[in-house]
Amino acid sequence: MYKVFGRRPEQAAKALASGASREQVRAQGATAAVIDASFEVAPGEIFVVMGLSGSGKSTLIRMLNGLWRPTAGTVEIDGIDISKMRPKQLRELRQRKVSMVFQHFALLPHRTVLDNAAYPLEVKGEPTAVRRQKAREALAMVGLEGWEESLPSQLSGGMQQRVGLARAFAAGTDVLLMDEAFSALDPLIRRDMQTQLLELQSRLGKTIVFITHDLNEAMRVGDHIAVMRDGRIVQIGTAEEILTDPANDYVAQFVADVDRTRVLTASSIMEPPVATIGVGGGPRAAAKTMRENQISALFVLGRDRTLAGVVREGPTSEALRHGESSLSSLLDHDIVKIGPDTPVADLFAPAAETPVPLAVVDDDDKLLGVIPRVTLLAALGNGSEEPVPLDDPPPGFDPTASVSVDREGDADVSA
Repeated sequence: MYKVFGRRPEQAAKALASGASREQVRAQGATAAVIDASFEVAPGEIFVVMGLSGSGKSTLIRMLNGLWRPTAGTVEIDGIDISKMRPKQLRELRQRKVSMVFQHFALLPHRTVLDNAAYPLEVKGEPTAVRRQKAREALAMVGLEGWEESLPSQLSGGMQQRVGLARAFAAGTDVLLMDEAFSALDPLIRRDMQTQLLELQSRLGKTIVFITHDLNEAMRVGDHIAVMRDGRIVQIGTAEEILTDPANDYVAQFVADVDRTRVLTASSIMEPPVATIGVGGGPRAAAKTMRENQISALFVLGRDRTLAGVVREGPTSEALRHGESSLSSLLDHDIVKIGPDTPVADLFAPAAETPVPLAVVDDDDKLLGVIPRVTLLAALGNGSEEPVPLDDPPPGFDPTASVSVDREGDADVSA
C-alpha cells in the first residue's frame, strides 16, 4: 500500500514505486505517509506495527478499516478488497468485521458504562435486552462488573480504556484494531492492560492489529512485529527475530535498550547437552562418558528421551568400587526442569538452586536442551562481548560461580 497526501498523490505514488525518495516527492508538494507497505496478518494473532511519531503507523491502521483509502495498493480482509467498497459497505464492514480501540477512549460522556459498551450493538440494531446482556458479559471480561451504571467521568483512565476494550469485544467482530490504545495510561496501569489483553486474547482468539511506539510493549504483546520508519516497513518478524537479528542499523539501535531477558525464552538460548546416557546404561559407561567429556554430572534419558534423572561423578565412582551394574540406585530425580517458553528473566533463581545445567523439557518431559550458567550469562550480553550486569539478581545467584564435585560426590560452589 501507498498513502500520499498533497498534490498529485497518484503520480507521487508511481514515482515512489519507481524508486523516488520521500524527499523528492515532498519537493513536488506531496507527502508520502505510507510507502510500499506489504504484510499479512494470520487469524488469531496479534500483529504489532511499531515506529516513532511520523513513521506512518497511524495512517496505516486507518486504511485497514477504510477510514482512508490507499493511494495505491489494496487492503483485503478474508480475501475481500475493502479499498474499493462504497461508504455503506464500509459501515457494514465496521459493524460486522472490524472494531477499533482508540488512544483517548472515545467514550460518550453522557452515557453509562453499560450503554457505552452496548453502543456498537445499538448501531447494528440489536434488541435492547440482547445488547445489554452482551455488554454486561464484555464488561465482566475486562473486570468492570458492578460499574455498569457509572458514568465515564467516575472512572479512572485505565477503567475508561477497559470500557473501550469491552465495547470492541461486545461488537463481536473478528478483527480488532488498536491505535496506541494504552499510550495515554500510566506505566503500571499500562502493563496491567497489556496483561489483560493477552489473557483475553488467549480466550477469544481475535485477530488484532496493535499500533504502538513503545518497543517493550510491542515485544510483550506481539506475535509478529512490523517496524516502520519514514513510511516504510523496514522489518517484520517475531520479537526474538527482531532482537537477535535486526535488519539494519536503525532497528539495531531501536532495540538496543530492550530488556533481553523479558523477550528471549529458554528455547532461544538452550543448547544440546554435552553428553547423555540411556537409562539402561551402567556406572562404568556413565563414568567413562563423564571422564571423556570432562563433566561431573550426566543426564539420564529413557528410550523416548524422557528425562529420568541425573547421575553424578562421586556416587558413580563409589558404585563402581562396589561392583554395581545399574544406574537406578544412583539416579537423582530432584532436577530443575523448565518449559521452552519460560522467559530468560525467570531462569536466574532456578539456576542458583542447582549445580547442574537447567533441563528444558516439553509437556511430555522429553529433554529438549540444557542451559548451563555460562549460557545464561551470555544471554545478557546484548550481542556484545561484555556481559550486561544484572539490575536485580536473585538472592544467592552468582553468575561467575563454578561447580566442582569432590570425590565423595558433594557439590562445592565457589566464585
